[in-house]
Amino acid sequence: MNYSFISPGKYIQGPNVLAELGSRCDTLGQHALILISDGGWGRLGDTISESFAKASAAFERVPFGGECTEKAIHEAMDKAQECGCDVIVGIGGGKTIDTARAAAHHLKMPMISCPTIAATDAPTSALAIIYTEEGVFVESMGLRKNPDIVLVDSAIIASSPVRLTVSGMGDGLATYYEARACYAHEAANSAGGISTITAMAIAKACRDTILENGYKAKLALEEGALTRSVEAIIEANTLMSGLGFENAGLAAAHSINNGLSAVEECHAMYHGEKVAFGIVTQLILENAPEEEIYEVIDFCRAVGLPVSLEELGVTENKKEKAWIVAQAACGEGEVGFNMPMEITPERYYNAILAADALGRDA
Repeated sequence: MNYSFISPGKYIQGPNVLAELGSRCDTLGQHALILISDGGWGRLGDTISESFAKASAAFERVPFGGECTEKAIHEAMDKAQECGCDVIVGIGGGKTIDTARAAAHHLKMPMISCPTIAATDAPTSALAIIYTEEGVFVESMGLRKNPDIVLVDSAIIASSPVRLTVSGMGDGLATYYEARACYAHEAANSAGGISTITAMAIAKACRDTILENGYKAKLALEEGALTRSVEAIIEANTLMSGLGFENAGLAAAHSINNGLSAVEECHAMYHGEKVAFGIVTQLILENAPEEEIYEVIDFCRAVGLPVSLEELGVTENKKEKAWIVAQAACGEGEVGFNMPMEITPERYYNAILAADALGRDA
């Protein structure tokens, strides 16, 4: 198998970079289709319009709200063709960006990703998560390429709810531990090969950046401050974690997240919050050194990420719920099978109970 690496064409991060959107579109096409929610347009519409007033490219806006569905994707495609658009822009959260990304994929057009939160590493990837109209997962669709440009306005993200950025820390923190497991197993990555040394270095830098800057960034964000630590966390949550998961792979921490999604009490938790508990579970599966496990637990405690079942919303019938999670985490095609060991529901179950005990004891 080959060593492979993929990435966005360009990544730009900083305060007020959304004001460059028009000029960035100029480099890719002459008529942009912009997907953005009505609420997002209310907050950012003036900045977007002014950016295009200074550029040669024009734009059409498509209000987006709801799920990334086949219907929403085809509606965006139809609008792009009707208006003669030649570049597609997604501004908002993951579902808006995924819809724009999937439409650009089908139309073979360039695409710009403009996240307004730093809760996941999705904005840089060549994937789109498709749902039904009711919000039920359908598939993770592989795309022909990553976004041409990822434009990350840190001032916008710094004004988003702090919990979302902290959740992104949980997702980003998993990057290295999962990459390490995949590397040991020579598991396939999203690029169609196995991890490069470069991907592993990025994954490790992601962990180190989050551990060094996470708590400082949380305190700054709670005061509405955009500091170097906040910029570092935005980059780690978005770029480093995105490059890391696509090029090095996912493992047990994300399978535990998927398993927790089968428990109703956990539905109110964000993706990265569930992944954080998954990191501890994975480290127990690996029989990692005690100091490494407690380094993760102590960090999560400091920034407010859950490290016990109770903190995830499970207060009753813990063993029964842990078994549900363990079984769901062993579903067909789960990334947990990238671990360099045999994975069974029984192993997950015992690791979940042990992770819960350590989290409560910390």
